Amino acid sequence: MQDTATTTKVDVSTTVNGQQRSASVEPRTLLVHMLRESLGLTGTHTGCETGQCGACTVLLNGQAVKSCMVLAVQAEGQEITTIEGVAPRGTLHPIQDAFWEEHGLQCGYCTPGMILSSLSLLSENPDPNEEEIRHAIEGNICRCTGYQSIVKSVQSAAQRLQRGDTPKPIPSGD
Repeated sequence: MQDTATTTKVDVSTTVNGQQRSASVEPRTLLVHMLRESLGLTGTHTGCETGQCGACTVLLNGQAVKSCMVLAVQAEGQEITTIEGVAPRGTLHPIQDAFWEEHGLQCGYCTPGMILSSLSLLSENPDPNEEEIRHAIEGNICRCTGYQSIVKSVQSAAQRLQRGDTPKPIPSGD
């Protein structure tokens, strides 16, 4: 006997990186998959899909969440920021620049989640100490850096944001 049931899809409308976006997804679709597959925002990485690694971290209404632990339908009407929305195209946000300058990234897989977790922290606590930074990023696993450079990057970003630094052009690598 063949299953003739059709998959029901739900329209999800949300604001992503400042733009109204919508997608038609199955009710069980995870937010990370909607972002990557339906909206083409592949900067949000898929890692463990169990909420352990933090590679899929995005901001949901300004708060860091692991998008593999949120159903896309739960984002209806909400505001989402992915790594693509942190700074205007072709520029680096002060926190991205700090990660670049302080060597807070190596392979880059955890970097989007680290940056968004750090932005969430800095929006609530503009001058965190090392312990507060480590606590804020403890849900993000990095297998390359040993975390010290990430902590230095967040400290540097805090200083840059306190000075009022604005996004700057991406370095050319020359």
